[in-house]
Amino acid sequence: MDFQKQFEYWCGFDEQTKAELMSISSEKELEDRFYKELEFGTGGLRGIMGAGPNRMNRYTVAKATKGYADYLKAVFEDKISVAVAYDSRNNSKYFAKIAAGVLVSNGIKVFIFDTLMPTPVLSFTTKYLGCNGGIVITASHNPKEYNGYKIYDEKGCQLVPSLANEVIKYVNAVTDLKSVAAADFEAAVSEGTIEVIGDEVLTAFLKEVEKQSLYSEKSDLKIVYTPLHGTGNVPVRRILDGMNVSVVKEQELPDGDFSTVRSPNPEEKDALNLAIEQAKRENADLVLGTDPDCDRVGTAVLHNGEFVLITGNQMGALLADFVLSMKKDSLNQKSTLVKTIVTGELGANVARKYGLIIVDTLTGFKYIGDQIGKYEKTGDNEFVMGYEESYGYLVGTHSRDKDAVVASLLICQMASYHKNNGRTLIDALNNIYAEHGYYLDTLDTFVLKGKDGAEKIKSSMTKLRENGESLFENVEKTLDYSAGIGDLPKENVLKYIFKDKSWLAVRPSGTEPKLKVYYSLCGTDKSEAEEKLQAYRSILKKEIEG
Repeated sequence: MDFQKQFEYWCGFDEQTKAELMSISSEKELEDRFYKELEFGTGGLRGIMGAGPNRMNRYTVAKATKGYADYLKAVFEDKISVAVAYDSRNNSKYFAKIAAGVLVSNGIKVFIFDTLMPTPVLSFTTKYLGCNGGIVITASHNPKEYNGYKIYDEKGCQLVPSLANEVIKYVNAVTDLKSVAAADFEAAVSEGTIEVIGDEVLTAFLKEVEKQSLYSEKSDLKIVYTPLHGTGNVPVRRILDGMNVSVVKEQELPDGDFSTVRSPNPEEKDALNLAIEQAKRENADLVLGTDPDCDRVGTAVLHNGEFVLITGNQMGALLADFVLSMKKDSLNQKSTLVKTIVTGELGANVARKYGLIIVDTLTGFKYIGDQIGKYEKTGDNEFVMGYEESYGYLVGTHSRDKDAVVASLLICQMASYHKNNGRTLIDALNNIYAEHGYYLDTLDTFVLKGKDGAEKIKSSMTKLRENGESLFENVEKTLDYSAGIGDLPKENVLKYIFKDKSWLAVRPSGTEPKLKVYYSLCGTDKSEAEEKLQAYRSILKKEIEG
């Protein structure tokens, strides 16, 4: 269907959609909405909200759900059920109800929460209620314009490519968006085909999280917490009950516009500004901030009178050190730490000291969750901890996705442990550096929007494949994951490993119009590592931005 026919087709959906599309005067904006369909990829859907095939709206959500329903009916014979959750974003509850209605119209029972709920709780719920799958409406840490749609298997794990590709076939088979039927939500609730979940499942989730507790001695640690207008407010505060916690009032309540932050992403340096200012006023020791769907957590710690932000790689190493030291008597030859290929080696080196097996997966926590399922089947490994550099951590197997609730608990317990021993988390990190060497792990992001941006990302990856090794000195080997490495699925990632064991990796984001460059640089100290970083940065900036 050409652009004009697509436009006319969408204008025939409903008056609101027509009015929105007719009001657009920018050709570039119309091109971006219509040059492609919002792809249902291995991570589900994620995109800017609005009318058109390349946007998140009731029709693209209904199409995805119809495809998912057809897949479930092909795999499972009868009595199929799906758990549904949603975050605090604009339209999340609305999209969740659309998805529930489509499932019911396809003969599938739905369990849906009566309030916004973290992604790791949905992961837990899918297995806890014995469902065949799960859906969560969230765009995680993306800007306010975005929303998304993620699906889970019966174990509460996001679908790995081999399964997701099967779902994609069913989604792509839904060609007439206007014909997708959705049952009336309230009528389905009355009939019992949609069952509303109350507080009992969250309580069960928190009991499982509490089982991961590692340190119960009292301390005078003072914590400032912000849910960044998201789903973490209730579960994180409940799991930290008994600790000295104050909440950032301006960011406590749900707000889909995330009006107090530039971006609700704890990876961004300014996302914790309000919390840090409050911590200064209250003489607090630790700042925590969870993203809108509460699967990532960012941290700042008071050290020598200043609040210092801790990166995802640094926190992964700190947690590995704390968790493994506390669990050392129960570790065995099967104990395993799982991380992604773009996550630094510091935490892995800490784990090796404790004798753990280290497993690398592709980027995305679904691969870490999938490893847990494999270990349960084979018994060859025992999952202790998994994490990725983008502020996502999991200890325990109650969730098959990253979990900022359990991470918040353990970070606070770890900070209490170190404070009781006269250290800050920065002191503890410096001790790890002293033992394992200095690592500078950081990320550069090139935002390349629209059709032109997509082409730029593609051409940049092609150029780096062809000329990458000639750009950098001291390359020991290049790993091109698009060709398949080991038993990992193929992925569009390039990784250059240098002779000093430093590395950098380049990959397009799977959820945003971005090209990401990951650096993990070794040095005798910070200044040496930073010198290497500036050299590599200047080369890549010139190569990508031209």
